[in-house]
Amino acid sequence: MNGKTSRILTLLLALMLVVAFVPGCAAEEEPETDEPVSEQEEPVAEEPALKTAMITDTAGLGDKSFNDLTWQGFERAESELNVEVRALESATINDYEPNLEQLAQAGYSPLVATGFLLTDTVSKIAPQYPDTMFINIDGFFDPVPDNVVGVGFKEHEGSYLAGVVAGLATQDSFDERLNDANVIGFVGGMDVPLIRKFQAGFEAGAKSVNPDIEVIGLYTGSWDDVAKGKELGLSLIEQGADVIYAAAGGCGEGTVRACQEKGALFIGVDADQYNTIANSGDVMLTSMMKNIDVVVFDLIKAAVDGDFPAGTMQTFGLEEGGVGLAPWHDFESKVPQSIKDAVEKATDDIISGAVVVPEEL
Repeated sequence: MNGKTSRILTLLLALMLVVAFVPGCAAEEEPETDEPVSEQEEPVAEEPALKTAMITDTAGLGDKSFNDLTWQGFERAESELNVEVRALESATINDYEPNLEQLAQAGYSPLVATGFLLTDTVSKIAPQYPDTMFINIDGFFDPVPDNVVGVGFKEHEGSYLAGVVAGLATQDSFDERLNDANVIGFVGGMDVPLIRKFQAGFEAGAKSVNPDIEVIGLYTGSWDDVAKGKELGLSLIEQGADVIYAAAGGCGEGTVRACQEKGALFIGVDADQYNTIANSGDVMLTSMMKNIDVVVFDLIKAAVDGDFPAGTMQTFGLEEGGVGLAPWHDFESKVPQSIKDAVEKATDDIISGAVVVPEEL
C-alpha cells in the first residue's frame, strides 16, 4: 500500500467515526421522559347559545316581503348572538302543524310562526310543548298562552302615512305619470281583517289631505299570485289610479310591473321594496315598512339573555319604531318638500294622539 492510499483510508475512517458519534450525541441531548408526545389539539367550536327556527306562511321565503324580513332577523341573530337558525317553508296551510311539531321535537326554541294564519295552530301546539317558546308574528291571543309572545304592528298608522303621500302626489305634477283623475288604488292579498286595516289607514291618510279623492281597493285572494297582482294593477290604472299601494305579499311584484307598463307610481309594503323588487326604482315612490326583522332579532336576543317576555302581546307602531316610510330613493329630488313636511306632521300627530287612525273601513 502506497502512502497516498493510506492517507485516503485514514480520512474515510475518521469520517465514519464522526458520523457514528453525532447521532449518539443528539440522542444524549434529548431529555428522557415517560410522557407520550401529545398531538396539537384542534380548537373546539363554541356551542350555540340556543337553537331557533321559523315557520313561513304559504308565501314562503323569497316573497320579497314578510317572510324574508323575518329571516333577516334570524340571519342577524346567527351572526351576532351565536345561535343556530333554521327555516321550514309551508307550501300549504296543512304544513303548519307538522312543521311546528317537527321543530319543537328537535329542540328549537323560540319558534317563530310567521303570519296571522298560523295563530290557531300555535294556540293548539304551544300547550303540548310547555318548555318551547313560541313567537307568532301578527298573531293575536286572548288570553296569551304562557309560552307564547304575540307580535302585532299598527299597520294602519304606517298606511296612513302612505295615504298622505298618495293623496298629495295625485294632485301634483312632479311626475309625468300623475294625472288629474284624483284616483288612487289599493291592492290587497287575502280579504281579511288584517289587510283591511292596511286599506283603512291608507284611505284615511289620503282623505285627510285630499277629501275628494277616490280610493279603489281590489283583492287578489292570495299572497303569491304575481299574475293576479299585475291584473289588478292594470285594472286600477285603467280606472284612473296613478298611485297604487299594495299589501299583498308576493302579488305586489305583479302590480309593480303593471305600473311600469301602463304608467303609474307604486308604494310598497313591509320591506323597503326598492331593495327587494329588482329594477323597480322607476316607479317605487316609497314603501310602508314593518320592521319585523328588528323585532324578531330583539326577541331572540331576549331569549338568549333570559328575558323572553312569554305570555304577552307586543305591539309596535310609529311611536315604538315598528312601522314607518322607507326612503324616497330615486324620487328624493322629485317629491316636493310640502309632501315630506305633511308626512312629518302626520307622524307627529299620530304619536301625540292628535290623530287616531281607524283600523276598519
